[in-house]
Amino acid sequence: MKPDLSCIAAIAFDLDGTLVDSAPDIGHALNTALADGGLRCFDLATVRTWIGDGPDALISRALAAQDVSPDDAGMRQRLRRGFDEATLAAPLDNGCVYPGIADLLDSLHGVLPMAVVTNKPTRLAQAVLEAAGLSHRLMHVQGADTPAQRKPAPSMLLSTAARFGLQPSRMLMVGDAPPDMLAAQAAGCLAALVGWGYGAHAVPSASRPWRVETPQKLGSSLLAMAHPSRPSPTVSID
Repeated sequence: MKPDLSCIAAIAFDLDGTLVDSAPDIGHALNTALADGGLRCFDLATVRTWIGDGPDALISRALAAQDVSPDDAGMRQRLRRGFDEATLAAPLDNGCVYPGIADLLDSLHGVLPMAVVTNKPTRLAQAVLEAAGLSHRLMHVQGADTPAQRKPAPSMLLSTAARFGLQPSRMLMVGDAPPDMLAAQAAGCLAALVGWGYGAHAVPSASRPWRVETPQKLGSSLLAMAHPSRPSPTVSID
C-alpha cells in the first residue's frame, strides 16, 4: 500500500541489493578471504542468500555452512581483514548499478536530501559508491561500523534523520530486505520495499509494505509529491 508521501523531506537508501547489484563482488571478497584461510568457497547463488546483515554475519554463515566453529576469534578477524582488503581492492569490478538508479538519484538530487544507510561498514560502502559513480549525489553515508548499529536496529536511521534535522517520520527508508523494513518501523520512518535486489521475497506480505517495482516508479511517486500539480487559476471573463 502506497503511503502518504506528503511529509517526506529526505530519503535513506540501502546499498547492496537496492542501489547496486554488488553480490558478485561480495562473493569474490568472501571467497578470497576463505581461500586464503584454506576454507571452502561458495557459489554466487549461495552467497546472494546470505547478503544483508554485513560482513561479520556473512563470514559466520560461510563458516557454519562448512561446519567450522565461528568461536575462533582469530580466524574471524583474519577472514574479516581479508574480506575488507578484497572489497577495497575491487569494490564493484564484477557488479553494477541497477538500471534506472543513476537517473533516479539525478532526478531527486537537489529536490530531497539523500543518504545511504547500510549494514556494510562505512569505509567499504564509500568505496562501493565511489566505484559506482553515485557518491556525489548523496549527502551522507552511514554504515554499520559496530554490531549494535546493524539494521534492524533503528540507530542508523535515527542518527541520519537527526543529521538532516528531521523527525524520523519525515524520512523514507528504501530497501530490499526485512532488516530495512524492520529498522524503518522501529525508527518511525516510512518505508519502500523495492522489487529488485536480494531479499524482498522474505518480507511477509502481512506487513503490507509499500512495494515499488522499478526505480522509475519510485522516482515518479517522489517527484509528484515534491512537485504536486496545481489546479489552473480560474480566469473570469467580463
